[in-house]
Amino acid sequence: MSDETQNDNPAPKRPQQVFTLLVEVGRKAGDGLPKGATGGALMCFASGVDEAEAVRETVAILKQADLAPLDVTSYGTADEREAQGHEVGEDERALMARALAENSVVVAQMTPYFKS
Repeated sequence: MSDETQNDNPAPKRPQQVFTLLVEVGRKAGDGLPKGATGGALMCFASGVDEAEAVRETVAILKQADLAPLDVTSYGTADEREAQGHEVGEDERALMARALAENSVVVAQMTPYFKS
């Protein structure tokens, strides 16, 4: 039998990237949102080999934190954001570097929603 069926050269690992995600959340018991809030928005920096992985990991972590993710909007990587004309400040870059170094999700800002 030949060794040709074995794969001695596994596919190279794809590098991690950091994506900027805006996650809208609804209410759930124990979510930590202020009394009277109807939900909220979280600006997150999430690492992943692609955007889909970053979104999946972010949603999973937020669910573990007793939040109720409803919608995720990706603004892409820092390079993609700059190509769209967004300014990416040093504070954001530092949080992105942390997410990449820790292979994690960093919640940079949480804004609660209230009825008008």
